[in-house]
Amino acid sequence: MDPQAISEMSHVSAAALLDRVHHSTDPQIVGRVLTVVDTEGVDIIAELWSNADPDSLPGILWRLYMLRSWMHREPQTIARLWSQGEPVATSASAIAGLDSAPTADDIAHTADSILSGAFTGDFAIALDRASAFTAVIANGLRSQAQTGTDIPQEKAQLVHRAANLHTTSSDFHHGAALWRRGRLE
Repeated sequence: MDPQAISEMSHVSAAALLDRVHHSTDPQIVGRVLTVVDTEGVDIIAELWSNADPDSLPGILWRLYMLRSWMHREPQTIARLWSQGEPVATSASAIAGLDSAPTADDIAHTADSILSGAFTGDFAIALDRASAFTAVIANGLRSQAQTGTDIPQEKAQLVHRAANLHTTSSDFHHGAALWRRGRLE
């Protein structure tokens, strides 16, 4: 398809999805939107949203869905990374809604809480929570690179993953600021 047509469809679908849930009181609709990747597969959304700019609504929603998917797929690993990245509770813990020693169940619950908050609460607050969460996990990866392995290739991979998560954290933070100004489209 034409890249411009895909871009238009991605923006329209993201705005329609968000608007539909924000104007609904039906918990089933919220549940279906929250689990659309689980039930429909990531391919449908990926085709529309995965190449969207991070400072766009479809780009931010894509990142939120991928974060939730990762948190559900690897909750024990992420709980360990959280503990490494945030060994004592700080403001990031309060913003993300986790303490310094979360369990795998806490991670899964937080994943759903962040994404459902994007649809039922203040979208900017959900993005702030996602930003704080990914920043701590990036710190955990950096810590793991420094202390967890002496193999240069493994260190490099961990540092690279940490840098990518730091970028995602910045994307969420920037998206929250754009949303507050009415400029995330």
